[in-house]
Formats: sequence, C-alpha cells, structure tokens
Amino acid sequence: MNISGKAKVAGVMGWPVEHSLSPRLHGYWLKKYKIDGAFIPLAVEPTNLCRAIRSLPALGFAGANLTAPHKEAALSAVDRVDENAARIGAINTLVVSEDGSIEGRNTDGFGFIEAIAAGADLAGLKGQPVALLGAGGAARAIGAALQDYGVGKIYLVNRTLERAERIRDDFGGEIIAVDWDKRTEVLADIKLLVNTTTLGMVGQPVLEINLDTLPVKAIVTDVIYAPLMTGLLSNAAKRGNPVVDGLGMLLHQGRPGFNSWFGREPKVTEGLRSHILDRGAV
Repeated sequence: MNISGKAKVAGVMGWPVEHSLSPRLHGYWLKKYKIDGAFIPLAVEPTNLCRAIRSLPALGFAGANLTAPHKEAALSAVDRVDENAARIGAINTLVVSEDGSIEGRNTDGFGFIEAIAAGADLAGLKGQPVALLGAGGAARAIGAALQDYGVGKIYLVNRTLERAERIRDDFGGEIIAVDWDKRTEVLADIKLLVNTTTLGMVGQPVLEINLDTLPVKAIVTDVIYAPLMTGLLSNAAKRGNPVVDGLGMLLHQGRPGFNSWFGREPKVTEGLRSHILDRGAV
C-alpha cells in the first residue's frame, strides 16, 4: 500500500482489537479503488476511550469504527448522535466533520438489511412476522431496521425476559417479548428467524432450537460468522430453508463508513468475500 502525506486515515477502536476484520475489509477497498488512504487498528482501553475519540480530529482522522466494548460507552464522547444510533443506544461508526466535530452513527441495521436483500427475498418480509433470538445490541440494531423496513410482528426471544421487554418498551410498535423457554412456539408464525446471540459461535455453547414447526420458506440468518455455517444455518439448510450467513452483515455495515471517510461508495463482491474468508478466521 502506497500512501502520501495527504492520505485520508480512519481506523477501528476496540479492546482487544486484533480480532477485528475491519482493517482487512477496508484495506481491500482502499487497494481496489486506488485510494490514497489507510485504515488501522487502534487498541484503546475502556478508560481511554473518551480521550481517544476526542483526539481523532487533532490527529487528522476522518473517523473510525467502534467494536466491543466501546459501542455504548462512546455515546457520551461524541458531539452528536444521529437519530438511528440514539434509538439503538449504541454507535459503531464515528465521522469527523470539517469543523472538527464528531458524529456517532450505527450502520449495523443497514448492514443486516443489505445482507438479506443480497441473499434472500427481502421484499417478502413486508408486513410479515419475524423472530429475533437475543436482546443485546445486535438485536436492537436489527429490530430497529426491521421496524423501519415495515415487517409485521417482531417476536423478541431472550434468556432474560426483562431485556426483551426493555426493547419492546423503548421501540414500541408490534414487538412481543417472549421467554426463552417458549422459543419454539413462535416459529410456526414467522417468515424470518434471526439469531443475534453468541450461541453457536466458536468457543460458545450450541444454540438449541427445534425447527420442526418453522415454515420451509422462512429465511434463517445468523449474525455469527465464525463459523460461517453455524449449526442453526446448517440445520435450516438441510430442511430446505433459505439461509443467509453472518458475513454479509459485517461487510455491508462497513459501506457507509467507508463512503464517509474516503469519499467512495464501495461494493460487496464475491472477490471481497473470498479475500475475507482467506484469512482463515471465519
């Protein structure tokens, strides 16, 4: 990579950050589009987060991504938060404006919707019931995006019912909080099943759910991309359900930030997917 003194610079803040695929993702786009720029990992301890964010303009950064554990804590460190991020309660993208002010955004929901559109029948979800497993930050981002898209009822199934009820109360609309023990009872009524938990991820317990009552045409997707084909997706595919892996959401959520920092709308292609998968981490 050849960069000049005029290079635009962005990065990703996390603690730890070495696991992040963002440098590989944005590095691919910078090379593909021959952009004079760099995207670097920034290992930032939680106690240093506010200072690190406030230093971005002085260091000439165009912005940054945020990964765990910084997405919620960053809300208090920026000058303003866009409406979507405020509703979700978390930030994954920082954009430095020309006046040096910093805006917080959340592109996770955008990435999810774009991934579904690329891999399945997104239009068929209009007005239809869906189910989300989990009630963390990913569920909030995806739930908000699905509401905005215009799905019908959203069954929010979580091991701690109170967390699902909190999202229901925060978002309003047709969100139904469901106890984890009743997770199979909602399947017969849905057109989309989304796992937003870490269950099924490498090193985590398996996701135990019986798909027998799930309509065969219902889309099944997982935010996990390690492994790429989770147990949930494998079981769904075997019975004929359309499945969408978690890598697409990761790739698409990076597009708005890249455009804001480097002035180019990037594309998610098979070449990009192959480049990310070649790393061997997914």
